[in-house]
Amino acid sequence: MRSPTHAPQPLRIPLGRLFLHADLQVPDRAIGLVIFAHGSGSNRHSTRNRFVANELSRHGFATLLLDLLTSDEALEDEITSQYRFDVPRLGQRVIGAIDWISMRPELQHLPVGLYGASTGAAAALIAAAERPLVVRTVVSRGGRPDLAGDALDDVAAPTLLLVGSRDPAVVTLNNAAAARMNPHVEVELVHGASHLFEEPGAIELVARSAAAWCEKYLPAHRSTRASA
Repeated sequence: MRSPTHAPQPLRIPLGRLFLHADLQVPDRAIGLVIFAHGSGSNRHSTRNRFVANELSRHGFATLLLDLLTSDEALEDEITSQYRFDVPRLGQRVIGAIDWISMRPELQHLPVGLYGASTGAAAALIAAAERPLVVRTVVSRGGRPDLAGDALDDVAAPTLLLVGSRDPAVVTLNNAAAARMNPHVEVELVHGASHLFEEPGAIELVARSAAAWCEKYLPAHRSTRASA
């Protein structure tokens, strides 16, 4: 297990005429990079997602916590909720971040995984379907993978769908989405957790499962592809 030696670095990622805010943390001897796609009114300051990111950093993974909305869009969304369910837009933002990483010499060698929460999970799955040679694995927490639509059929990356056992509607949606996806998909119930994973110990279980999944699939896929 590794420990991060550098504080998160705030970034502005250019996407055409837009800029998205993000926080990048890269531990020494990083073995992979996980992009966090926030959803449903959340952003890179999410305490639960930051907790998971810190756990991944302890296991040697760089993390990029990405705001999927611009500052102006986020302000408007707080009033109208106009953008938070615009999953195609959110998916394109994740794809833009993946492409940006591929042009950064200090990051482009790292295998890429995605972590999405709520509608951000659908955005992550859309990006995985669009960039199958880059995205090596996906983790969803309390996600709405059903909102990825037909993109589910094209996701090749091993995918872990974490769902609270006290969130029955979302459990049903995740099971239905998993039935459409490739064989390397698992639905894991976090017992006692509701949709926001606010219960004591719930987010800790999520973090451990996410780290174990990334350790299993992210560096391993890098080695497999490199030798192919």
